[in-house]
Amino acid sequence: MGEKLSPAALDTLFRTARSYNGYLDTPVLAQQLHDIWDLMKWGPTSANQMPARLVWCVSAPAKEKLAACASGTNAEKIRKAPVTAIIAMDENFHELLPELFPPADAKSWFDGKDELRRTSAMRNATLQGAYFLLAARALGLDTGPMSGFDNAGVDAAFFADTPHVKSNFISTLGYGDPASIFGRLPRPAFDRFNRID
Repeated sequence: MGEKLSPAALDTLFRTARSYNGYLDTPVLAQQLHDIWDLMKWGPTSANQMPARLVWCVSAPAKEKLAACASGTNAEKIRKAPVTAIIAMDENFHELLPELFPPADAKSWFDGKDELRRTSAMRNATLQGAYFLLAARALGLDTGPMSGFDNAGVDAAFFADTPHVKSNFISTLGYGDPASIFGRLPRPAFDRFNRID
């Protein structure tokens, strides 16, 4: 059984955490990227599918290549952030299920079922993307997730040699600049979007 987190930890992960549009001039180290993965990989996915594939754009050429695919002000956010992660999904994730889910012949569940694989890859890679956000926050970093970019352009630029890998969303990463955030947006109470049957 898990231990209940402190109010301060819950603030870090949820209540006071924000999506940042800009970052302080503080580097993010390669070890921190490994640390994020080493936390987020423990988040559950269906049958341990783990379809997320991440590209960490750290170098100026990688950031520029990604920025060229972004819309509006997102390009400049990518250029200025210490890191921007591409959270992608491997639609052929099932090929690794004999290793990742040995209790059953899970690969056979997806063989020849392209639509099922695409749906499952999107669902579970999106879950892993959320774990990425929480892991980064848990490790003292801030994020700026976004979907304002040309997916096909990103796929051509970063996954041309693996066409079964498709971009899902991207997120800047670093130490957030408080001056770059907007006022807190509405978060409705339970009764607005929930029901208990």
